[in-house]
Amino acid sequence: MNKIVLILFSVVGFLSCKQPAKPVASIAVATVPGTKKKLCCESNIPNRFRAAGLSGAALSLPETGNTHANHAGMAWVPAGTFRMGADNQQAEPDEYPKHDVTVDGFWIDKTEVTNAQFEKFIKATGYITTAERKPDWNELKKQMPPGTEKPADSLLVPASLVFVPADHQVNLNDYSQWWAWKTGANWKHPHGPGSDIKGKDNYPVVQVSWYDAVAYSKWAGKRLPTEAEWERAARGGLEDKIYPWGNEKVNEGQPKANTWDGSFPYKNTQRDHYYYLAPVSSFAPNGYGLYDMAGNVWEWCADLYNNNYYKTVSSPAGVKNPRGASKSYDPDEPYAIKRVVRGGSFLCNDSYCSGYRVSRRMKTTEDSGMEHLGFRCVSN
Repeated sequence: MNKIVLILFSVVGFLSCKQPAKPVASIAVATVPGTKKKLCCESNIPNRFRAAGLSGAALSLPETGNTHANHAGMAWVPAGTFRMGADNQQAEPDEYPKHDVTVDGFWIDKTEVTNAQFEKFIKATGYITTAERKPDWNELKKQMPPGTEKPADSLLVPASLVFVPADHQVNLNDYSQWWAWKTGANWKHPHGPGSDIKGKDNYPVVQVSWYDAVAYSKWAGKRLPTEAEWERAARGGLEDKIYPWGNEKVNEGQPKANTWDGSFPYKNTQRDHYYYLAPVSSFAPNGYGLYDMAGNVWEWCADLYNNNYYKTVSSPAGVKNPRGASKSYDPDEPYAIKRVVRGGSFLCNDSYCSGYRVSRRMKTTEDSGMEHLGFRCVSN
């Protein structure tokens, strides 16, 4: 990777998606020469909204929702012990060691939170999402390498990242080839100006940050799942399997998830019948009755990301109800505070990102928003 990459992706967040338009603007930020990053559908941006009070606003949202969660549309995951972590040779170092984890029983949304559900929250609270707010450079630079130059004011505007498909084979280590920082991109306009969600009530809401997901969860009387709860739910009662449905490869047999079919990021055969997002529940559920635990959109978890976390909690006795790392750390971006995202998206492909594996761990900054990043909630 070149020493200079698009700061755009440091000013906002990203993972892996599609949008037929050229990048509106770009900014440069220094990075380590020759560094090779596994970026799949994952975001690498700093926490840009702290000074604006977004984190506080999201986490202290007035209780205008339910005191207790309504379990309609949720499935029960029974208490139990499972083996968490790597299942095959595609596993990354942060998926090791595989270890025993016990979790209490919990309720989890059968599907990702939809546009219709999120819109009810917005109308009830007047909440303004991260992507709709202007970045604050004084806070943003704290999460970036020393000496990073301030981008032009014209770029520090409400915006988010959208996927721009390439028209030819590209270097998969250069994510600037398929991501664009789009002014006006947000949950109502996931591809940027000119796009909307009309007729897509049953599609997963996207372009939501971790703050936005926490705010919605609190309003709904729920919370975000821990990483352990998410993996327990995704496995659907199966033991040591690669995917929510078992071990059959994603591109064999009947379509099992909304993923990138073909050569990423320039050719999608749409074998699964979708190019972008799919409506929730478009594919068969797993053993717990949960839909889209693989593909469609990445899903926020409550946990801070730390690349060595599994090494710190693994023990012969196992671990019960783990809550994640006490401190965020990603060696690729040591200044950024990141949260775990799970499940892969419609952009994942084995040639680039096997994010639909149940053990696959990805991470992104709390203020990230992208058109293939959403969430689902849990309740005790």
